[in-house]
Amino acid sequence: MIYFDNAATTFPKPTAVRDAVLDCIENWCGNPGRGAHTLSLKAADRVYTCREKLALFVGLSDPTRIVFTGGATAALNIAIKGTLRAGDHVLCSELEHNAVWRPLQALRREGRITVDTFPVVGLSKEKILQEVAKRVKKSTRAIVCTQMSNICSVTLPIAEIGAFCRAKGLFFIVDAAQSAGHLPIDMEAMCIDALALPAHKGLYGIPGCGALALGKRLLPKPLLEGGSGVNSRAAQMPDELPERLEAGTLPLPAIAGLLGGLSFLESIDPCALQSHENGLFLAARERIEGLPQYEVIARDAVGPVLLFRHTRASAVAVARKLSENGIAVRAGLHCAPLAHQALRTGTEGGVRLSFSYRNSETELDTLLRILHEI
Repeated sequence: MIYFDNAATTFPKPTAVRDAVLDCIENWCGNPGRGAHTLSLKAADRVYTCREKLALFVGLSDPTRIVFTGGATAALNIAIKGTLRAGDHVLCSELEHNAVWRPLQALRREGRITVDTFPVVGLSKEKILQEVAKRVKKSTRAIVCTQMSNICSVTLPIAEIGAFCRAKGLFFIVDAAQSAGHLPIDMEAMCIDALALPAHKGLYGIPGCGALALGKRLLPKPLLEGGSGVNSRAAQMPDELPERLEAGTLPLPAIAGLLGGLSFLESIDPCALQSHENGLFLAARERIEGLPQYEVIARDAVGPVLLFRHTRASAVAVARKLSENGIAVRAGLHCAPLAHQALRTGTEGGVRLSFSYRNSETELDTLLRILHEI
């Protein structure tokens, strides 16, 4: 298989990830914080090591403010629902994934908050900030936005929006599901109060684990209550992080995979990785635009994700034909109808190519041959 669906989950996983997961289930898969025996202590040590590595990776000085979750979606739900209060107004971008849009809309339907979107597509950093500023109200409490779209490589000026939020006293919640592992992240420098990310995409881990990284200003209410391994007599979750937001047993094999993925990323040059992915984007764009009846969406946003469509065939039909020839892509609306509306892809959406370090221009040759046949 030629795999161009890395924005859904990276595949294949690096050897370091496989070895880390196997080491966990064979040698240290005890329950951290739930015993004084050797396996529990080993597990607690490895989990904290992963917190340390991830905190360093995202520019967070305190590893205890790394909260492990079931994924980026769970992390966003905790950040959004645990922070917003009745009467709050929230801003989000027009490119949001449903992991942001649906929690916000659920709170809106309940009459608890109001939500406005700000435009991004085709705008400069300065213009985006102007659009954000003119939508802020007295009741605005937070801005929630993605760092990079999941359907194309359009990125938002996170550092500038973060500085704006800090100056205005707003909380800044960032969805890094598609950017982590591809773009630099420094929470403290970028004034990010909450950062949600998955293990299994650009960090090369396995599904089942994500994280919510919290700055010093934000302490969300728990979304789940249960065992935390500390202060069991109390009828409520502890105030201290990370236990406050980590009810129940942690997904240790997935955390081990994340630790392996972070170790893998430490072994490669991030600039070389970004250059490789950008090179694949540029090569794919040039070849696809050289074919009749194909259009690349957001063509000037160079990065690890490329969205295109055929002017006559449906996106699903194109993806099916590619799959029949051993090429994995993703077609449709990609759980981001708001973003597709902003990019004006129509009701069919588009076909998404998403690259990793494993992809090559030779694979693009095969892709273009099948697209030409279509």
